[in-house]
Amino acid sequence: MRSAILLFTILAVAFVFNGCSKKEKINVLVFSKTEGYRHESISAGKDALTKMANEKDFKVVFTEDAEQFNERELKKYNTVLFLNTTGDVLNEAQQNAFERYIQAGGGYVGVHSATDTEYEWPWYGGLAGAYFLDHPSDPSNVQKGKFTVTQKDHWATKGMPDEFEREDEFYSFKNISPNINVVLTIDDKSYIGGSNPEYHPMSWYQEYKGGRSFYTAMGHTNETFEEPLFLNHLWAGILYAAGGDAPSP
Repeated sequence: MRSAILLFTILAVAFVFNGCSKKEKINVLVFSKTEGYRHESISAGKDALTKMANEKDFKVVFTEDAEQFNERELKKYNTVLFLNTTGDVLNEAQQNAFERYIQAGGGYVGVHSATDTEYEWPWYGGLAGAYFLDHPSDPSNVQKGKFTVTQKDHWATKGMPDEFEREDEFYSFKNISPNINVVLTIDDKSYIGGSNPEYHPMSWYQEYKGGRSFYTAMGHTNETFEEPLFLNHLWAGILYAAGGDAPSP
């Protein structure tokens, strides 16, 4: 009898251990459809995300097919990443499907011109956290500017210095949501052409309508997708939006 109880206990512990150690792999849909300006860096972003997926052991699927935005397809993914999308990229049925996906606990990550997308869909503007207003043009659209970490020792800014300079195309924003949690700002005095002089957020996150959202304005240049500082920041955002190390299916 004791042997049987001991055997049962060992098997039960082994079952629990195996169940707890099984890790659900994150599955990310990267959407890069454009109906306006098309960033050259989309290709660099895809290459960087492919490499990141191999290093971080998550799945990634790339598409520009808006027909993927339906319940059957979206439920396969923990998060959807809008990689430099522009313009009106989803029809009404696809918008409704994406809204239901977020409401069911799905995740959203926006990179750079993801805020230059779907101006006529206010729900999306709330999800992204703001809409693109403008960017510098003189003396160049790409300049060097000074960033400040607003939330130190945070998952989104881990490893970042308190302040740092980098070169990119710096977006200014309109319709900035009061609900976003800002982790990075930029100093408009550090470059020419900024339109948010009082407070200029550049990366943020939030819980939204049942799901999770992360956005970073970085990502215009090809070189951005080679920067460890940016790539670590982007991975942190993907992990947050997808639900952490052990996301729910």
